[in-house]
Amino acid sequence: MDFLRWLFEAKLEFAGGGFLLWREVLGNLFGLASALGGMRRKVWAWPVGILGNILLFTVFMGSVFGSPLYANLLGQAGRQIMFIVVSIFGWYRWQQTRKSDATHAAVEPQWASARTRVLLVVALVAGTAVLTPVFTALGSYPPVWADAWIFMGSLLATYGMAKGWVEFWLIWVAVDIVGVPLLFASGYLASAFMYIFYGAFTLMGFFVWWHIRSREGAPSDGAPTDGELRGGEIADAPSVPHTSAEAK
Repeated sequence: MDFLRWLFEAKLEFAGGGFLLWREVLGNLFGLASALGGMRRKVWAWPVGILGNILLFTVFMGSVFGSPLYANLLGQAGRQIMFIVVSIFGWYRWQQTRKSDATHAAVEPQWASARTRVLLVVALVAGTAVLTPVFTALGSYPPVWADAWIFMGSLLATYGMAKGWVEFWLIWVAVDIVGVPLLFASGYLASAFMYIFYGAFTLMGFFVWWHIRSREGAPSDGAPTDGELRGGEIADAPSVPHTSAEAK
């Protein structure tokens, strides 16, 4: 009980009255560790991420959990619940892959088909349009469309990670571009700065998975080739298979 009381009340205070909630800091650190594990295709990325989601849910539903921050971001809070549900699916999916072939990583990156890419874009835009009036009615912090965009993008990116689509990293970039100004405006400074870092990190993750996919086999329809990754020339040499050293 003493630890829980400290966790809910602890603040990192600055001169001039500014502060950060330790829950927000710790939740984002768990999220960063999960992203790193995801880039390395480690199964432990999912449960670590869930711990961060639980902490951040209590932060973004500030008034419910007695947080001194005044802005409730319903999209941010709701996406933590969504993360937990989808992460359980991803955790199970990656774990099953590991059990079927323990010498390989938990997921093999693959390019989504052209049809899937179109569906992802449509789902992101349509989902944002549908959720914006819902979040507005519930009293989310404006601009509410940004909160809805973050929720939908996070849902699609997490699902894409579970499926092993390389493009899921780019969805995170789209989330970060909208999320940074919203979080700064609503006073969630730790999350805002972490989003800036995430933006660079997700771009790196995209190129890491792109490289892994290029060397492990022929990409799916519509995907960049190994030669394109190196600068536009189509390579004649066969792809080099990955080794068990990359596995968990």
